[in-house]
Amino acid sequence: MKITCQRDSLLTACQLVKAAVAARTTKPVLSNIKASAQDDTLTLVAYDMEVGIRYELPGIIVARAGSCILPITELEKILRESGDPDISLDAGSEAILVKTTGGRFEMPSLDVNEFPDIPSFDDGGHYHEITAGTLRTMIRRTAFSADKKDTSGRFSLTGVLWVAEEKGAHLVATDTKRLAVCHGQANVFGVSDGVKTLHLVPLKAIALLERNLAGDQELIRIGLRANDALFQTERAMIYTSLVQGKFPPYREIISKTQKDSTQKISLPVDSFLSRVRQAAIMTDDESMRVDMTFDAGAVTMKARGAKTGASEVTLELPEYDGPKTEIAFDPSYLVEFLRSLDGEPTVLLEVSTGLRPALFTCGDQYSYLVMPLTG
Repeated sequence: MKITCQRDSLLTACQLVKAAVAARTTKPVLSNIKASAQDDTLTLVAYDMEVGIRYELPGIIVARAGSCILPITELEKILRESGDPDISLDAGSEAILVKTTGGRFEMPSLDVNEFPDIPSFDDGGHYHEITAGTLRTMIRRTAFSADKKDTSGRFSLTGVLWVAEEKGAHLVATDTKRLAVCHGQANVFGVSDGVKTLHLVPLKAIALLERNLAGDQELIRIGLRANDALFQTERAMIYTSLVQGKFPPYREIISKTQKDSTQKISLPVDSFLSRVRQAAIMTDDESMRVDMTFDAGAVTMKARGAKTGASEVTLELPEYDGPKTEIAFDPSYLVEFLRSLDGEPTVLLEVSTGLRPALFTCGDQYSYLVMPLTG
């Protein structure tokens, strides 16, 4: 394989696929990426046997078609350090030669036949389409709530639940201390077979998909199958195995919280975020807690750390006329959530007492439930 291509385009492509490169593996070839050149397109493939991506980079000059295994770490460093507009890459059976204006880099190669294939996009006639802008919002408002370290002891919570229904799609994530649900408009194709299947997408695949979303109006095609899922963007096809296990009855949990709530408080997103961050300055590792008192016309937030000191900040709420309600939160759970509300002027807080879950909502599209801190 011998090609010439724009350095910055190849660097971007490498950065987009490297998230699927295996970090730890007994197969050395999976610590690299597979490259194939044909016509005017270079196809890059990364796969860790659970999550994979096939990315197409058009507009290259192919002097000799073929395939090779590229050391992603070294190649990315070469591309990042070089200032050349174009680079050439010549891959033989035993070595790969990368040339820049003032540099020559020779790297060993591996047998391209050892690299496993990832499935092609096959939705079986059941798929849905979502615009990249909508999907990006859905991911950013839910993925942070998944259990990133399996602290709950329930491996299924390390994934994001992906649901496609006639009226659209929604993503759900929880670590048992908080629960995020975001709905989005989707065009759903194919008739459901009536079998209820959980589609829990690993966080690694969710992050890889988000990185590969381009313009807001780009249509993303999603195929959910029994044991895996496929995502087709304009330039990439992403494949992932699904996380196995049970998922909490999130609809019932949110419905019960709404029924139990006795107060509804409208909060200005930017100002509320600012006050939470200010109050949290005086928290420490042993007291990650902000106590809030909602009373007529305002909310007062207090925090105290054994070594850091104490804070008290107030946010005026002219439209709230009581009753007095006290509740405490881990401020990091509120900050992550509020940061995801880019462009939303207000959020509605539904709460009963400081001992029961609190629910934040933005219309009918987004719900965020968080457990209060007690004691």
